Amino acid sequence: MLWIIIAVLTFFLSYSLYKNYKFGMTILRMEDAIEDALDVINSKYERMSEILKRPLFFDSSEVRQVIIDIKAVRNSLHEVALSLTENIEEDKDSE
Repeated sequence: MLWIIIAVLTFFLSYSLYKNYKFGMTILRMEDAIEDALDVINSKYERMSEILKRPLFFDSSEVRQVIIDIKAVRNSLHEVALSLTENIEEDKDSE
């Protein structure tokens, strides 16, 4: 009877370890993907900021609307980056 209990517990422990390993690997892959996305967002944000610093030579309502749209996209990218790194910064401060 004792061997059956040990066998069942060993099975559940093995299954739990397998699932924990898979979950941990998923978290690490997600972290790498988020870091890569943040790098891309950062480079695009810097490029958009440089473009928006240039003076506007063409005084058209369409061009002005595109500039406004670029500013809105830049601001939304900044908000996304801040929301993704919000918890990371808190963890670094607590250490």
